[in-house]
Amino acid sequence: MERWVLLRKGADFEAIGKKYQISPRLACLIRNRDVIGEEAIERYLNGTISDLYDGMLMKDADKAIDILKEKIAEEKKIRVIGDYDIDGVNATYILLEGLERLGAYVDSDIPDRIGDGYGLNRHLIDRSYDAGIDTIITCDNGIAAANEIAYGKELGMTIIVTDHHEIPFDEIDGEKIYRLPPADAVIDPKQKDCVYPFKGLCGAAVAYKLMEALWESMGKDSTDLDDLIENVAIATVGDVMDLDDENRIFVKEGLQMLKRTKNPGLKALIECTGIDKGSLNSYHIGFVLGPCINASGRLDTAKRALKLLRVRTQKEADILAGDLKALNDSRKDMTEEAVKLAKEQVETTDLSDDRVLVIYLPDCHESLAGIVAGRIRECYYKPVFVLTDAEDGAKGSGRSIDGYHMYEELNKCKDILTKFGGHRLAAGLSLEKENIAEFRRRLNENCTLTEEEMKEKVTIDMEMPFLCVTEELVKELELLEPFGKGNTKPIFAARGVTLLGARILGKNRNVLKIKAQDANGSVIEAMLFQNVEGFLKNMEETYGRMEVDALLQGRGGHIKIAVTYYPDINEYMGKRTPQIVITHYR
Repeated sequence: MERWVLLRKGADFEAIGKKYQISPRLACLIRNRDVIGEEAIERYLNGTISDLYDGMLMKDADKAIDILKEKIAEEKKIRVIGDYDIDGVNATYILLEGLERLGAYVDSDIPDRIGDGYGLNRHLIDRSYDAGIDTIITCDNGIAAANEIAYGKELGMTIIVTDHHEIPFDEIDGEKIYRLPPADAVIDPKQKDCVYPFKGLCGAAVAYKLMEALWESMGKDSTDLDDLIENVAIATVGDVMDLDDENRIFVKEGLQMLKRTKNPGLKALIECTGIDKGSLNSYHIGFVLGPCINASGRLDTAKRALKLLRVRTQKEADILAGDLKALNDSRKDMTEEAVKLAKEQVETTDLSDDRVLVIYLPDCHESLAGIVAGRIRECYYKPVFVLTDAEDGAKGSGRSIDGYHMYEELNKCKDILTKFGGHRLAAGLSLEKENIAEFRRRLNENCTLTEEEMKEKVTIDMEMPFLCVTEELVKELELLEPFGKGNTKPIFAARGVTLLGARILGKNRNVLKIKAQDANGSVIEAMLFQNVEGFLKNMEETYGRMEVDALLQGRGGHIKIAVTYYPDINEYMGKRTPQIVITHYR
């Protein structure tokens, strides 16, 4: 059973509305997102590139800049080593472009997910050393590679780390002792003594900040790097960062740039996936473009996605974009199969009693473990780890829920893990196969999640009658965009909603169009886009088969539910009509 929570955050909504020329209702929604104070509201509504923080505030940015200026002047070989996901690929692209445009002698390498595993390793360092590389700069990885960096330093290489992951630590007598890698410069806003005001950047944003600061220190106009903000936006949404503070500005500005992008690769990918450029938003990055970029690192090599971003001719871009779309289509089929097997395991074994799910799928493609873990978490609202056979032991990914800090919980099991890293809500790990049962036992033994924390929380912004759902309201809600993690779509609620009629739509019969009436007598069209079968089954269990049949014949009137929804506009043959999209019901 979900927990429905109605937010009640106070402020003078009339005054805020008057000051910013918005409705009191919108002022209330902004307050619900914990945006407080004139400066924060102004930044939230009207923030632009000029409101971004100074990259020089990042710890070690000055050291990294001095090193890079020297290496560029001396024409030393620099290699960017990224990661194989959407954040790593875009971060690699940003560093390559930023350095190349300054005349640096620079190339890149991205680990192979299966052959190399996550992050910096000896093999990548040896490859760089053999190629005569003088300086390595990491992005979206490196913070947890202390031994590998020490090895690179022994070989006489200069190493700069740019990352955004949690800093590794040892817990001694309840105190965290943080361990930084022995690099020449370590840039990661999560360092305890880093004064950078915003800690929630993705790896690509950290890379962009460094390039911007480097350009300025070399007397160049950093606005010439503005085109790279579209890559920061893609990485921020794709890596599921909170869309607040600076991230909100990056994504807002980046989306506008993407609509008119001059990057042949991105242009080709937008066209090949059938996105209407004019209405491109964060949803398209998260669920259409992002998965295509990620698919290359999952099923092939992430170097193919990087090649798409770097391609110069439209003809080559079209071919590469088509390849990535095809890869993503096959990834979808493989994912469905793995999700089915994972659910079977949870529902037919004693796993169902666990508070932390550790699912071992030996034959699942290891690159899909994170996606499968995310889907299983959605089904059961529990932290989930999906493990699969790797070249050396088992390997996997985890996806968490709000009350469970995945990285810290893994840290408690580090003696049986060969490698791990990540954040509060997502992590990756490797371990010996014989330790899987022990890993599962320990995670569950250490788990302190309460029953309440394991109920999915549905946060409602306000109760609102259907009469208030107008085209003006939908238009005003656009001021809150971009939506995503940390800045979710506003959710409204209505109780005592009578269902007057319903029709099943879609070739897969996966959409329900409902004629709904609220307690005040206002009637509106409501759309349900998820689990139509489950919804009708639920209604049948409560109200009986005859009532559901009557509803589907347009003769309803006896089924009453409470709904959460967001307002929308239905456009059909030039006619625009307000409607609602139901997100939850009971």
